[in-house]
Amino acid sequence: MPGMIPEDVYQLTGAGDPRISPDGRAVAYVVWRIDRESNEYRSNIWLARLDGSEPPRQLTFGPRRDADARWSPDGRLLAFTSNRAGDSMQLFVLPASGGGEARKLTDLKEDVKHAAWAPDGSRIAFISRVRADYYDEEDEKKRPPRRVTRVFYKLDNEGWTVDRPSHLFVVASDGSEGPVQLLSGDTEESRPAWSPDGTKLAFASARHEDWDIDPAEDIYVMDAGGGEPTLLTTTDGACSLPAWSPGGDRLALTYTPGVFDDPRHTQIAVIPSSGGRPEILTASLDRNCSPYPEIREPVWLGDELLFAVEDHGNTHLYSVSADGSTKPTLVIGGDMGVTGFDAVQGQVVHTATAPTALAELFIGDRRLTEVGRPFAEGRELSSPERFTAVSPDGTEVEAWIIRPAGFDAGRTYPLLLNIHGGPFTQYGNKFFDEFQVYAGAGYAVVYCNPRGSSGYSEAWGRAIRGPVQGGPGWGTVDYEDVMAVVDEALKRFDFVDADRLGVMGGSYGGYMTSWIVGHTDRFQVAISERAVNDVRGEGGASDIAIWWKAVTGAHYWEEPEAMLAMSPATYAKDITTPLLIIHSENDLRCPIGQGEDLFTRLRAMKREVEFVRFPAEGHELSRSGSPIHRVWRFEIVLDWLGRYLKER
Repeated sequence: MPGMIPEDVYQLTGAGDPRISPDGRAVAYVVWRIDRESNEYRSNIWLARLDGSEPPRQLTFGPRRDADARWSPDGRLLAFTSNRAGDSMQLFVLPASGGGEARKLTDLKEDVKHAAWAPDGSRIAFISRVRADYYDEEDEKKRPPRRVTRVFYKLDNEGWTVDRPSHLFVVASDGSEGPVQLLSGDTEESRPAWSPDGTKLAFASARHEDWDIDPAEDIYVMDAGGGEPTLLTTTDGACSLPAWSPGGDRLALTYTPGVFDDPRHTQIAVIPSSGGRPEILTASLDRNCSPYPEIREPVWLGDELLFAVEDHGNTHLYSVSADGSTKPTLVIGGDMGVTGFDAVQGQVVHTATAPTALAELFIGDRRLTEVGRPFAEGRELSSPERFTAVSPDGTEVEAWIIRPAGFDAGRTYPLLLNIHGGPFTQYGNKFFDEFQVYAGAGYAVVYCNPRGSSGYSEAWGRAIRGPVQGGPGWGTVDYEDVMAVVDEALKRFDFVDADRLGVMGGSYGGYMTSWIVGHTDRFQVAISERAVNDVRGEGGASDIAIWWKAVTGAHYWEEPEAMLAMSPATYAKDITTPLLIIHSENDLRCPIGQGEDLFTRLRAMKREVEFVRFPAEGHELSRSGSPIHRVWRFEIVLDWLGRYLKER
C-alpha cells in the first residue's frame, strides 16, 4: 500500500466543533472536506445521537461552507454560518429536525463570527468586521489613503484592520429585525457571552488608552440593548473567552498573566460578575491551558469547568472546581490531540485526531463517526516512535521518529529534521499531513519539542526568552536541543543514513533552519519557510511587531546589536548548505522581506539557493492555504529534497 502523496491533500477531511443539544440527546458537528475542482474548502453540519442508536445524518447540504452550529436554548433550532449566499459567511437558522429551509438573518459585507444565543432564544449576538465606506469603490486607485494612528492596523489572514474593526452585533433570531451594531470605534471586540438572565453581554477587548502598544486584553460587560461597556478585569495580562456561570455570579475566562512577559502559560480563571482580579484555578498543572489553534471557552459543568490542556505533545481535557477547592483532574487523555469539545448534563463529547487518524467525534472512548476511515485505509500511514535525547547541559528532550512508508529493515534512509513554529507550540500526537507526505516519499522524519515549546513546564517555555533580559534568546539552548535529537536518532536507529540529512521548518521553525545552516554544515539540504531571518525587521514590519519586546526583552531599536546577533541573516556568509526559501507574498506575520533579504545575500555570494514565492497566500499557507498551493508546495519541497538526498 502506498504512503501519502501530495495530491492526497484533496482527500483530507475531518469532524470538528461538536455541540450537544440542550436535552443531551444529540450532538451537532461539522464535517469538512476539500473540493478539488473548485479549489475550495467545503463543510456541512451533521447530527449524531449520543447513545449511538442511529447512524449520523447530514443536516445541511450544498457545495459551500456551513459551520459553527449552535443550538437554540429550547433545542428546536440551530444557528450556523454559511457562505451559501455569497462570498462572506452569514448567519442562518434552521430547524434542528431538518424539516424546513434555512432562514438568513444577516446580509453584511464581512464574515459573521462567534455567534451566541440569548438565553430566551429571541436574539443572537455575534462579531463582524465593519468596513469603511470607501471599500465600496472597486477601483483601489480611486480610494483615499489609509490613516494609521495605531500600531495594530493589520493582521495575518485578515488583512487591514485599521479600517475594518471587529464589532459586536445583535440580531433577532426570527428575522423580524436586522442586525444592530452595539459598539464602534477603533477598538475590537470578540467572543460575546450572554448573562443567564439575558440582560448583559460579556466580551473580550483591548480598550485602554494605549491598547496597541501596551498588549493587554480585558473582559468587559455591557447592557444587551446597548450602552457603554464596563471594565471587569485589571489590564495586567491577556483575558479572553468569557463564560458565565449558571447562576450568573461569576465569569470563567482564559487568563495569561503579565504584559511584555511572554511566553507565559494561559490559565483558567474566574472573576466575580461585578469584576475583579482573575483567580487562577490551574496553576498546579504547570501546563498551557490555551492550545494552538484555539479551541473554545471553558465549559461550565455545574460547579466545575471543562477545558483543554497541552501536555507532552498531546491535547487533553481537564476539569477543575470553579471555587478552587480541588486541583485539576484529567477527563480525556491518551496519545491524541483534542480539537473540539462540549458538555451537557454531565455528558462530554470531543473531537480528536491521532498520528494516523483524521479527526473524529467521540463520547468518552466510543467513536461516533468514521469520516476519515476511507483515507486511513487507502494508504499506509506511519506511526511515530517516541524517544528522548540529552542536550549538552543534561536536559532531556522529548522527540519522535516516523519510519518511511514501505519500511525495509535492510535499507538505510535519509533523515529529515522538522522544527515546529511558535516557538511556544508543540509537536506531538496528532495527524500531520507534512510528516505523512515526507514518510510517503521515503524519508525518516524526526521531530521534537525543544526548550521554548509549550506542553511542558512554564520554565521550559521561557528557557529561550531574551537575549536582552530573561534568558539567552532564540538559537541557543533550543539549537543544542534539536541537534542533540539528531545525534540521538543517528545513534539509536540504524536505518538512518548519517550522510543524508535534511532540515526544514516554518515560522520559528524557519528561523531555526536558517540559524542551523549558518552554524553547521552537517545537513546536506535545508528548507526555510515563512521564516524570521532578521529580528530587527520583524520587530517593525510584522502584524505583531510590538510582541517582540515580550519575548526578547526590548524593542529592536532599543537593543539593535543584540537583535542583530540573534538574527540568522547575520550569519549568511557561513551558509553553505543548499537552501530553499519559501514565503507567501501576503504574509503579514513574517513579511516576505524576511525571505527576500536572505535570498539576496546568498545569491550575491553565489550560494546554492532558490526562492519560491506563493501569491495570494498568508502565513498559514501550509495549513489552510489554497488546496492547489498546498499540493504544489509539497511537490516543490520533495523536488528540492530529492536533488540532494536521493539514494546513492
